[in-house]
Amino acid sequence: MNNTQTQQARLAVLIDADNAQPSLIERLLAEIAKYGLASVKRIYGDWTLPNLRGWKDGLAVHAIQPIQQFRYTVGKNATDSAMIIDAMDLLYTDRFDGFCLISSDSDFTRLASRIREAGLTVYGFGERKTPTAFVSACDKFIYVDVLSAPELDDDDQDAQPKRKDSASLKRDARLVRLFRDALDANGDDEGWATLGAVGSHIANQAPDFDPRNYGYKKLGELAKALGVLEVDVQTVGATGQKAIRIRIKQRKSR
Repeated sequence: MNNTQTQQARLAVLIDADNAQPSLIERLLAEIAKYGLASVKRIYGDWTLPNLRGWKDGLAVHAIQPIQQFRYTVGKNATDSAMIIDAMDLLYTDRFDGFCLISSDSDFTRLASRIREAGLTVYGFGERKTPTAFVSACDKFIYVDVLSAPELDDDDQDAQPKRKDSASLKRDARLVRLFRDALDANGDDEGWATLGAVGSHIANQAPDFDPRNYGYKKLGELAKALGVLEVDVQTVGATGQKAIRIRIKQRKSR
């Protein structure tokens, strides 16, 4: 799917009520709106049980269709099966550009892979405990703790992960490696690469990568804070639009 079509993409949003928090629904839908139009919104669970009571107030407000699935056997999650069957039915309609799977359950790993095999984009949403296999099966995976409530200040530490300083970021070997690999793949003869190209490369390598995981709203802010990169900002055209490029800091010759 072309990036220019993202805002117009038709998305199927499927929520595992047993593995998602009702308090996050408004923020989840706001995040999903960045990637396209939520044409279908369904949530799965056994609505006869008291543990799902917290969801009920928000379903009508956000036009989310609850799908009832009884627990026929203790210890077996029939809800997952119902969600997977519905997802495949929706996939075969050929009406969607992508799926949003909201769960922290590894049972949806194969589903995510199958949807991607069909050429559709898969956005996953879950907690930090989400198994790596499910995260890696998605095109992009967003940890729900980075979704700040709109009524809270951006720096509210309860709304998003604490911002990491330069020293902490440099010690994150995975983060540094992601930037270095992206620059190796996209840099010109002097090592410069556009921020957009670097971001796209990293996203392809690590579905769960998000500057917000480190406490930064934008990739450019994270790149500056990392401390091992040179950041060059140029003004392009009469509109004053900013173009950002980065490269690994060069050692000064003596």
